[in-house]
Amino acid sequence: MMFSRRCRSWRANFKDFSLTPQDSRPTEDSQPAEKSVSIEEPIVVDRKAIEKLTEGLLSHYLPDLYSSKQALLELNQNQVILLDTLDQEVTKFRDCNSLLDLNSLFTEAKFYHGKLVNIRKDMIMLHEKTTKLKKRALKLQQQRQKEAMEKEQQRQKELERERQLIAKPAKRT
Repeated sequence: MMFSRRCRSWRANFKDFSLTPQDSRPTEDSQPAEKSVSIEEPIVVDRKAIEKLTEGLLSHYLPDLYSSKQALLELNQNQVILLDTLDQEVTKFRDCNSLLDLNSLFTEAKFYHGKLVNIRKDMIMLHEKTTKLKKRALKLQQQRQKEAMEKEQQRQKELERERQLIAKPAKRT
């Protein structure tokens, strides 16, 4: 809306400078310059008028454009800073998550290390028991062999005694 007002103002200023020599002397019965100029007639504009209009237009819009440019540059810089900050925060969260993962891994490793220690203790205990059982079984086997040998010797002695007790026929002489 403001732009359209400015355009109208510019057009009004432009009309003052764009009159041809014929139109510069308006008559009482003639219509305004804008309506009397036909589309086919070229519009002649003074170079100084163009320069003044350009300077006026530029002086009117350039400060706003420069301030807008500065605001956009500042906004861009702020966005870059914000993106860097967000990237750092994301990195921190990833590190925290990886630390949590590491903590859970260490906890799990501690748990399984405890299990391994218990299994090792159990295996050492079982090894000791089997060694004792093997020694005991060997002693029992030796004792049984000894008992079996003693029984065999006892039986041999009894058989020998019985042979000696059996009457022998006397020899004829």
